[in-house]
Amino acid sequence: MMSIMQVTQTIHFMPTLPVRSKKKAAQPMLPGLEPESTQPETAKITNRQIAEVLAGIAEMIEGQNGNPYRVQAYRNAARGVLDLTEPAANILERGERLPIPGLGTRLNQRISELVTLGSMTINNGFCMDALPMGVRVLMSVEHIGPYTAIRLYQELGIETVEQLLQAANRKQIRQLAGFGIRSEARLKAAAEQILTHKNTNHSLGGAA
Repeated sequence: MMSIMQVTQTIHFMPTLPVRSKKKAAQPMLPGLEPESTQPETAKITNRQIAEVLAGIAEMIEGQNGNPYRVQAYRNAARGVLDLTEPAANILERGERLPIPGLGTRLNQRISELVTLGSMTINNGFCMDALPMGVRVLMSVEHIGPYTAIRLYQELGIETVEQLLQAANRKQIRQLAGFGIRSEARLKAAAEQILTHKNTNHSLGGAA
């Protein structure tokens, strides 16, 4: 029986903020000709922006050895959004489904969540038996989940706790995007703890 680990991630969309123009000095107006006060309209996420998020999620799932069918589903959705003849945000605001062939109900809801909240929550199921042994070894280290383990394995070629400690001593981990001195120090301490415990048990076993 295969072991599946469920992991939840939230993808946040960061829209480009409009550039604020400097306020002009107030000009005297004739009675009855005052300009109407207008509120700035909240910018809606565009189809291209939605497609970029979907394509990015597809790349992320693929890079994490995720389900290839889910990868294809997100890519198809990205292409479908680009092919729409009107903004997806308008369609979803009317309570309608996006007219994209093959788009599932769940992914349609995810896109609606992105349009409404500016974020999208996805669930990834990792088949533990399908992960490389090195990734599973790294996941036994404190502070290392499946995503971090896969990145360390793929980007630095780390497969053992010993290699993890060596990479930390060489200050290689902090060079990865999303890591820093503190996170590297935490992983180093966790690796040292495992190796110290391992060596202690080995010494006790030899003494017996």
